[in-house]
Amino acid sequence: MNAKGILIPIGGNEDKGVEETEIHHLEFIEEGILSRVVRESGGVNAEILIIPTASSIPEEVGENYLQAFGKLGCTNLFVMDIREREDSERQDFIDRMRTANCVMFSGGNQSNITHNIGGTQLHEIMLDRYQKETFVIAGTSAGAMCMSREMIAGGSSQESFIKGAVKMTKGMSFIPDLIIDSHFIRRGRFGRMAEAVAKFPKLIGVGLAEDTGVIIKNGKFEVLGSGMVILFNAKRARHNNHALLEEGTSMSLVNLKTHILASGDRFNIKKKKVRVSPLALPVTSEQF
Repeated sequence: MNAKGILIPIGGNEDKGVEETEIHHLEFIEEGILSRVVRESGGVNAEILIIPTASSIPEEVGENYLQAFGKLGCTNLFVMDIREREDSERQDFIDRMRTANCVMFSGGNQSNITHNIGGTQLHEIMLDRYQKETFVIAGTSAGAMCMSREMIAGGSSQESFIKGAVKMTKGMSFIPDLIIDSHFIRRGRFGRMAEAVAKFPKLIGVGLAEDTGVIIKNGKFEVLGSGMVILFNAKRARHNNHALLEEGTSMSLVNLKTHILASGDRFNIKKKKVRVSPLALPVTSEQF
């Protein structure tokens, strides 16, 4: 059964309407991904929790998101500054999590999120509400990568396809069918995603460019933003020698299926079926 909630993983550097030097800058924040996060959460009166746990500068990042959502007209905002695992058991944080409409995870180090929040009461509430309610969980960069069950914890971006280049660990398990990577194009993360799906060939790899995200609901997702999303499917690879090789050995992967998607395109996660938006018009049919 599909979860009733909504996931919005973002590839990083999403336009917040505050940085004039953004690489992918949208002219108006109302056209950006954060605006969609607000709409999916119920509008400007929605209660949005900002969790900068992944960041090494949580105060600055929290303030940045307060300003960004404030530009969209939101006032019911709260920065949940979780720096230790004990913070995830605070009663005031638990009470807020039970009533909030949306959680927004910042970028940084995704392992900070799993270490300080994963397996706590706060995490259990998020999982339960995501399964049973129209609860929105959004996240950028590390906040996007932590959403999967099998999470990329790190790894080099290099030209060689080497076993062991990607480090995997357990994520927050909001979405079991995908492996998510961020800053995918700019940081050249093709190799580490290819190894991730070679290791877990039943899962779909989702590489998100910057200022690009997907909105996941009802077992499907739609692409948002200015960049591309690259999908990796190794389920029917004719040659996958990951399990046979020692770490540090060059790998090969034959018949890796890929899709390159743009804003408005959609993907059915269960059926592994793409529906492309013609002439950049939104896809309106749900029959796929």
